[in-house]
Amino acid sequence: MTTSAQALAAPLFEPLSLGPLTIPNRIVMAPMTRNQSPGGVPGEDVAAYYRSRAEGGVGLIITEGTYIDHPGANGYPDVPAFHGEAALAGWKRVVEGVHAAGGRIMPQLWHVGRERRPGVEPDMSVPGFGPMSIIEDGVEVVKAMTEQDMQDVAASFARAARDAKAIGFDGVELHGAHGYLIDQFLWSGSNQRSDEYGGSVENRLRFPRMVVRAVREAVGPDFPILFRFSQWKLSDYDAIIAETPEALGELLNPLVNEGVDIFHASTRRVWEPAFEGSSKTLAGWTRELTGCPVVAVGSVGLDKTFRTGHFTRTEDPTSKSRVNVEELAMWRARHDFDLIAIGRALLSDPQWARKVRDGRLDELHDFDRSALDTLVR
Repeated sequence: MTTSAQALAAPLFEPLSLGPLTIPNRIVMAPMTRNQSPGGVPGEDVAAYYRSRAEGGVGLIITEGTYIDHPGANGYPDVPAFHGEAALAGWKRVVEGVHAAGGRIMPQLWHVGRERRPGVEPDMSVPGFGPMSIIEDGVEVVKAMTEQDMQDVAASFARAARDAKAIGFDGVELHGAHGYLIDQFLWSGSNQRSDEYGGSVENRLRFPRMVVRAVREAVGPDFPILFRFSQWKLSDYDAIIAETPEALGELLNPLVNEGVDIFHASTRRVWEPAFEGSSKTLAGWTRELTGCPVVAVGSVGLDKTFRTGHFTRTEDPTSKSRVNVEELAMWRARHDFDLIAIGRALLSDPQWARKVRDGRLDELHDFDRSALDTLVR
């Protein structure tokens, strides 16, 4: 046991209060798609997988993306749904297990938007939905959303959030990052609409604001709403939704006004400066500009930067454990984040948080391919 490492890590294990919710420490399990829920139903193995991270000392778990009940919401096989009796019963088991182990948990509510193609479950005839139509080989594979479509999706998010509260979750996260539906409206690269939902920042925010407003109305004033956003996209690591801090504030503060309580600033390298001329990170800027608590994330705990190819198996995912508690403590002390999310490192090592808390850094597991194919418990 390393006493100095324990002392440095101590600020990461202080509780955080969000209204009536208390999170026991600052360690978050980041959402990571697992493709382990056949038929959209999270089974006992999924419940055990999440419970083991709470038992291992994680304060807050954000689930893998779980798709809402809009017909075009899903884009991948064997990912979990967040609607229907069987899926919600499965999620209730997940919640009960995490709570029994002393953790807190929120579902990441997800609509993939234009990433969907016909031929994907549950209804293989349904195309993708997005800001713009996409035609491939003469076939419209992505439908340009009408205002009614937008209202339908917002209502779907609201139903999911209401169900999350009813079955005992501690809040919800809205997936507004990585080039999925909400983000597709925010990013000018995917939104070239000429109506009131495209063009200016104000217009590109109309649909995201509609979603947040509907969710807040569904869950009431005291149920935490997290909003995950990113500059980078799955298809473009260099994408930018805001080129300056001022532009970032113009994007985020209207979402606060609609009901967002916490932002989850997704980066591929958590330590990198967000904008030229300042060393402040994306999480740090978000915290300063909005006054909201912020979750920071991005390749924490490993020596290899996250790449999409690690999860699609097209690139070698193997990565050595690398935890610098002095650096984490410094970032925490200068208010770069309120919570720090751990991704791949927690897939291989359910006890990661407890080992860091206790100064047992030499016992941390490296990350390898097997953790992608199984639910390590």
